[in-house]
Amino acid sequence: MVGRIPVLDVTPVVEHGRYPAKAVVGEEFPVTALVFREGHDQLGADVVLTGPDGVPRAPVRMHEVPEEVSRMTATVAADSSGAWTFAVQSWSDPLATWSHDAGIKIRAEVDVALMFTEGVLLLERLLGQLDQTEAKGNPARKALTAAKKTVSAAMKALDDDSRPVEARLAVAESAELIAIFKAHPLRDLLTVEGPYPLQVDRERALYSSWYEFFPRSEGAYADADGTVHSGTFKTAAERLDAVAAMGFDVIYLPPIHPIGEVNRKGKNNTLTPGPDDVGSPWAIGSKKGGHDAIHPDLGKLRDFDAFVRRAKQVGLEVALDLALQAAPDHPWVKKHQEWFTTRADGSIAYAENPPKKYQDIYPVNFDNDPEGIYQEVLRIVRHWMKHGVRIFRVDNPHTKPVAFWDRLLDEIRETDPDVLFLSEAFTKPPMMKALAQVGFHQSYTYFTWRNTREEIESYFDEVAHETAHVLRPNFFVNTPDILHEFLQYGGPPAFKIRAVLAATGSPSWGVYAGYELCERMALRPGSEEYLDSEKYQIRIRDWETAEAEGRSLAPYLTRLNAIRRAHPALQQLRNLTVHSSEDPSIVVFSKVSTSSTTGERDIVLVVVNVDPHGAHATMAHLDLAALGLPPDARFDVHDEISDQTWVWGADNYVRLDPAVEVAHVFSVRSRV
Repeated sequence: MVGRIPVLDVTPVVEHGRYPAKAVVGEEFPVTALVFREGHDQLGADVVLTGPDGVPRAPVRMHEVPEEVSRMTATVAADSSGAWTFAVQSWSDPLATWSHDAGIKIRAEVDVALMFTEGVLLLERLLGQLDQTEAKGNPARKALTAAKKTVSAAMKALDDDSRPVEARLAVAESAELIAIFKAHPLRDLLTVEGPYPLQVDRERALYSSWYEFFPRSEGAYADADGTVHSGTFKTAAERLDAVAAMGFDVIYLPPIHPIGEVNRKGKNNTLTPGPDDVGSPWAIGSKKGGHDAIHPDLGKLRDFDAFVRRAKQVGLEVALDLALQAAPDHPWVKKHQEWFTTRADGSIAYAENPPKKYQDIYPVNFDNDPEGIYQEVLRIVRHWMKHGVRIFRVDNPHTKPVAFWDRLLDEIRETDPDVLFLSEAFTKPPMMKALAQVGFHQSYTYFTWRNTREEIESYFDEVAHETAHVLRPNFFVNTPDILHEFLQYGGPPAFKIRAVLAATGSPSWGVYAGYELCERMALRPGSEEYLDSEKYQIRIRDWETAEAEGRSLAPYLTRLNAIRRAHPALQQLRNLTVHSSEDPSIVVFSKVSTSSTTGERDIVLVVVNVDPHGAHATMAHLDLAALGLPPDARFDVHDEISDQTWVWGADNYVRLDPAVEVAHVFSVRSRV
């Protein structure tokens, strides 16, 4: 039913309120609604957040959205994690109505005495409301006392017909009195739309820097005869200091479980493995155990526990891969053959993603014994949670029922709301959105395949504004499966370009080990798979030599993460604005945030040449209003990468040569 003061089309609302919109602690997000009424009387609207404690927070006043009829908005933020709600309250505003009408009528000499009388009556109501507010122990007692004095004085002035009409009207229209009207409105015909659900997560759900490595490659070495020896959790732990030093805060591990021996893949995904081939970690399970076991080459469970502790000591959270599939010799296959699909010839169907075939993996059939499968997966997740894992990267969740994830993530959130799940679903947008709706905290995206200026600008606008209330993007620049041709043929400048775009365009981003070495050899032309993929073999890297010889991008990644940590604006998603340039290879965008405690504004401007092969010069045109600056503003911009400073305004010349630098990441230092 429509309320007395109608409120329609409220955002952000997910599936009519069936699922909660998303936010993190302290994240500012807009609430909008269409608010209108019959006739010409003035109205107002507020957004009211209610926390998990059931206590409503102070109303936040909504204001009109420019150039949108009847659309109102307010920016709000929650101060703790948990299940929140928000509502939009609309109301008739008799003070604003009288203030508007009085100026018109009295100047036209229409109902002059009556307008002043009505004003006095409204001020009496307002004074009573201020008394009640003061009696409740409002902390702003001095401001309330001052407001009451102003209102009392105005009442006397309006009621004094011995004073000139112009003087009485001047009191009624004084800026001081109008400010009190706005701060303490009389709310008649109050209408409440909502509440709508809002899930508020910890900060890591929005803002994070991920680094992926295979523990078996870290610390691996080869004998003189070429025999390769696997790294362990102990040797991998020695690499954590370097990862943390680059500014990453999440270390993501592919599956760490025993690897199947039946149908094991050899190097480069061949079907003819040699005796020393280690297989793919995603072919989970063997006679040595399944999803709750550690691969014996990596160590024992206590070694994993020590790895998690060491990661925490250096400021890293461990994210563990959750891949719900099994190798042919996984214990599940013997104990629960009904969990898999049996083909007409009696064989169990292996995984396929045509034209790719995964003969070493059996996908789970969730329509066979769904309750048994659910309880086993829940047991596995809780097993690793007990060993310090609070983040899971879920492999191919789109190949499992959405209802399964809805139930699992809801149950985990009920007991452990700090546990986060990243969806690795490169699939159709409706499925990606559905997975986000039912509880995935972050999602892989199409960022890898957005490389032109037009593609990047459009995608930035989509993830920052159209889907931000439900789907949080994680811009991975590469994965063990994805080596885009942009990286294959763009050389080190291409790696810098994609890193800058990911690290500044999204509050969450990630790299797979080897990115800093610009590893870019594809399996074959037209393929996005790596030659000698680490998925199927141990890779030995000489990090120290590469850095000593200046062949490593580690210092560049370190700088980007340091910039991210220094600028709150880069830790937000919904504050991105795309600006314009006159060159099709120059992307310009900004992020702006305001401290809720100090009021200080953080403005970051990013200019990127997305052509790794050539220099480009252009004029960059800024929307200064989006930066909170006046049209004629002049200000200093300091490049956080090159440590240089320029004076900019609305229109600025810029030139970027990838042989020197691919991007500017500017902070606004001062205005001149």
